[in-house]
Amino acid sequence: MNRKMILSTAASLLVGVVAGTGIMMNDQAYQSVKQAVGGSATNNAIGGIGNVAQIDLSSMDIESALMVVQQQRTQMLEAQLNNQIQDVQKRNEEIAKKNDAMAGINSALTGEAVDGKYSIPDDLAGKLAAEGIADASKKEFTAEELNQATEKLKGSIDSLSNSQQMDMLRLQSMTNKRNEAFDVMTNFIKKMEESRSSIIGNMR
Repeated sequence: MNRKMILSTAASLLVGVVAGTGIMMNDQAYQSVKQAVGGSATNNAIGGIGNVAQIDLSSMDIESALMVVQQQRTQMLEAQLNNQIQDVQKRNEEIAKKNDAMAGINSALTGEAVDGKYSIPDDLAGKLAAEGIADASKKEFTAEELNQATEKLKGSIDSLSNSQQMDMLRLQSMTNKRNEAFDVMTNFIKKMEESRSSIIGNMR
């Protein structure tokens, strides 16, 4: 049995291991391995990751091929994690801006009203304009208008907080999948070691 046949057999065993351990792997991992042995990768259920570059197994030993495949999967999971972390940070910044605007409104309401209207500083006017609550040129508001602005900000913060909770759940799920990638790799190495021992035994 020459090297080409051994590698061909190893590739077949690799696909078999994937099928046998399918319950441990998500669609992304399966498609990565499928692409590595010549299949075509498609977007997985998580989505957002493009096709994986094909891997030429003919120039690699079994362990190297497995390592490359698993590294690609890990890189994809890392990219997803980074994107999710950025989304969480972005929502945190948006919530902080809205809280600052609410604090500015509360401060303005503690001031003295002139003709039933409260003056607000330019920076607060800019924040309210950025939130789409009022025009940046408007610097005087009634107490009712300011209270309505506060309610709008509270509603927006509540909506962002709910979305943030979902983001955190997705972040935890992606972290678990990344950890799972290492567990799958360990199982792959163990099964490949057994398969390689069997192949070598048949060559003798």
